[in-house]
Amino acid sequence: MALPRKKLVAGNWKMNTTPSEVAPYLETFRKEIEEIDGVDIALIPPFTGLSKASEILGGTQKIRLGAQNLSAEAKGAFTGEISASMLRDLFVRYVLVGHSERRRLYGETDEVVRRKLVAAIASELRPILCIGETLEERQAGQEKVVLETQLHGALAGLSKEDLEEVIVAYEPVWAIGTGLTATPAQAQEAHLFIREQLVKLAGTEVADKARILYGGSVTADTAAELMSQPDIDGALVGGASLDPRGFAKIVLAAVPEE
Repeated sequence: MALPRKKLVAGNWKMNTTPSEVAPYLETFRKEIEEIDGVDIALIPPFTGLSKASEILGGTQKIRLGAQNLSAEAKGAFTGEISASMLRDLFVRYVLVGHSERRRLYGETDEVVRRKLVAAIASELRPILCIGETLEERQAGQEKVVLETQLHGALAGLSKEDLEEVIVAYEPVWAIGTGLTATPAQAQEAHLFIREQLVKLAGTEVADKARILYGGSVTADTAAELMSQPDIDGALVGGASLDPRGFAKIVLAAVPEE
């Protein structure tokens, strides 16, 4: 029987908050979670907020930093890009790869996502691989085909050791920023399918340990029931993470029962 997986709750601020807003957020948030234990917490501000957040947090283990994106390239003439080593220098631990907005708005393909995963792992960052179907794909009964294609495309060629570093986030595109949320049963079905695919890619031992997060209009009201499902190992939270007190309630919902 697989050991319980420690839940991870990550707050993706997207293109919100200025550097001057980071300190008051962290002051409030840290007070709200100081008694919370047993959950991994990540905050993912815009690039401009990482330096300030890193300075305040000082490498603390209680709250780890994540980045919203990275370049597949190590360095060079790539104007506007951010490398894995730049993120590491700011004590960033996690990095989102393949978020649906990057795929949809900026044309990131599974191959681009795969190269970014490789770059992240090579620099000892923990990639959070985002996969998920659109409403049209779900209505056509193609959600599992989409998930399998995105997962295998992004993880192709990675070693078993590399795969152990990957966290997967299932984010149904139709539930991101829409107020819609997959039912706990729908989310669990997708998460179980993803874990079954990880078994094919890396074996049962790696798949049993892998953390699979749910992302898609997660709120304090929906978080507890979603994260009580056996294959949902945390949440990737968007808009609801911009309120430090509200986000703390979502983190609290992930605390394991005594």
